[in-house]
Amino acid sequence: MIAEGLVASAAKIVLATAVGLPLFVWLAQDRLIFYRQPMAEAQRSAVEQRFPAARSVFHSAADGTRLHAWHVPGQGPLLIYFGGNAEEVSWMLERAGETPGAGWLLVDYRGYGSSAGTPSEKTLAADALVWFDLATALPGVDKERILAFGRSLGSGVAVQLAAQRPVRALILVAPYDSLAAVARHYYWYLPVDWMLRHRFDSDLLAPGLKQPLLALIAERDEVIPPAHAEALFKAWGGPKRRVLLAGAGHNSTDTHPLFWDEVRRFILEQSKP
Repeated sequence: MIAEGLVASAAKIVLATAVGLPLFVWLAQDRLIFYRQPMAEAQRSAVEQRFPAARSVFHSAADGTRLHAWHVPGQGPLLIYFGGNAEEVSWMLERAGETPGAGWLLVDYRGYGSSAGTPSEKTLAADALVWFDLATALPGVDKERILAFGRSLGSGVAVQLAAQRPVRALILVAPYDSLAAVARHYYWYLPVDWMLRHRFDSDLLAPGLKQPLLALIAERDEVIPPAHAEALFKAWGGPKRRVLLAGAGHNSTDTHPLFWDEVRRFILEQSKP
């Protein structure tokens, strides 16, 4: 009887785990994917004072959500920047000087920085279209020379933008083939394919994209295994250049000696008529 009781208890534990863990991940996935980084109004004002060349751009999405981005004017191409899943993008204002002449539009995702709303794959992709359309009307911007710069999670947003708007070229840092594929790597014991609401399947769009690509891959990426970046690069349908940042991790790409040199070189190439 004792043995039977132990078996029954063990079976209940296994059943509870089998049902409970997937349910927990399903319910918590938004918090697991999107680490929101909101910015108070006082902080935004302080950033504006610190970087007088940058200005806040506010815009309303189709559903009325108030969106925010930082605009740094330039004489050359404009780069629309989509950051990582835990990134408050104003830090990139310090890097704007690394690309002399280029302009920047640093996008705050919904729930990040000074943007309102709730992030999701659908809303981020839709908002990217809004920002591109707005960028074409900014003073001094050549609509034929707008580039998408996507980092980590943002690589998926940049790819979806390039599939729907005439983006000149893309710079992708620590990209992935599919967020679902990355999730399967970590959660191989879960039915990820039917659980994940935010798939960011860049690999399905990549073969049809003909824009030039610069892929900057961290050799020791501990968040997105390099194999996923390599898979996206292999699937890309247009001209492409792959740069392996030897020894770099997911969060140390920018300090690699090749990083900004390669970015500047690529921007210069795309500046030509």
